Amino acid sequence: MKMKFILTGAAGFVAGILITGIIGISVAPGMMINENESIYSFDETVERIQAEAIEAGWKVPAIHEINNSVASGGFDVAPVTVIELCKVDLAGQILSDDESRIVSSMMPCRVAVYEDEEGRVIVSRMNTGLVSKMFGGNIATIMADATDETEQIVDSVLN
Repeated sequence: MKMKFILTGAAGFVAGILITGIIGISVAPGMMINENESIYSFDETVERIQAEAIEAGWKVPAIHEINNSVASGGFDVAPVTVIELCKVDLAGQILSDDESRIVSSMMPCRVAVYEDEEGRVIVSRMNTGLVSKMFGGNIATIMADATDETEQIVDSVLN
């Protein structure tokens, strides 16, 4: 009887882990990326995000027109532009600390603007607020500030 109880408990434990894993795998992608529809055209959305970033004291180190890059490989895709955003003081805090520099591969912050099949203009970005919580400490604090400011920039083009 005791052995049956132990086996049932172990089976329940394993099933719980599997169910949690399946739920985590299916839900995690939706939590890691934030997407919203812009109220502006594609070009105006890209321009407004850049202007809003600069007005907020951010730098725009690069603009990547991804659709043009893949066109050279024979792919004809709808417009996709990735805007790099950098807040120098926040980046400096991350890069000047050896422990925090681990997240430098996520720098600068990126905002993607693309058109979907229905012609809607979508603004997409990593949920850095969620990601930052995994690191804790200095990284979490700085990334939370960067997230808040990036969301204010993006909010300028949303419904």
